[in-house]
Amino acid sequence: MPRLLRTVFVFFMSMAAALAHAGALDAISSGDASAGVKEALSKGADYAVSSLGRNGGFLGNDKVKIPLPGYLQKADSALRMFGLGKQADQLVETMNHAAENAVAVAKPVLTDSIKKMSVQDAKGILTGGDDSVTQYFKRTSTDQLTAKFMPIVKTETQKLQLADQYNKLAGKAASAGLVDKKDADIDSYVTQKAMDGLFLMIAEEEKKLRANPVGAGSDLLKKVFGAL
Repeated sequence: MPRLLRTVFVFFMSMAAALAHAGALDAISSGDASAGVKEALSKGADYAVSSLGRNGGFLGNDKVKIPLPGYLQKADSALRMFGLGKQADQLVETMNHAAENAVAVAKPVLTDSIKKMSVQDAKGILTGGDDSVTQYFKRTSTDQLTAKFMPIVKTETQKLQLADQYNKLAGKAASAGLVDKKDADIDSYVTQKAMDGLFLMIAEEEKKLRANPVGAGSDLLKKVFGAL
């Protein structure tokens, strides 16, 4: 087939696929679309909270495990050489357990975000790409999650005097440009990492749903996300 004809053929096939896709979405009522997206949001939230909000949820998962921040991570071998390995391990364990305890109380915030979702939000999530569920949660719940997570994280990190030492060292390092200023406070660092982990797990569940809506275990999810 000549190159021009091949290009024209591909163009019309793409247009046909786009029209079929649009037709399938148009066939779904606004009510079904909203209900399906809310179910998807709830499914992602349940998966993330149950996976992470338990003992070992962060510490035992390399995808979300919180490491020593910034320059301390780079200096880990030196810390161990000077006999500070135990303190470094304690700090890592404390940070991850703090994140686990924080994420365990995230469900009400995510549920409230789901309840406030508009029909326009639902349409945007359906047509917005592979991570639109995750982006919706980030947009609508980050501030509330930060406010809810921070006191829990502080309670855990205050148990170790090492946390105070870290804040002093990291503050100086931030002033010298050796560590990102947002990582110069351990509570802020852990709170942000806890949210990063939460959103990552929601994104994983969203990808699975979009890749295989038939296996979602719900007729409504099959109907709505199967039309994409």
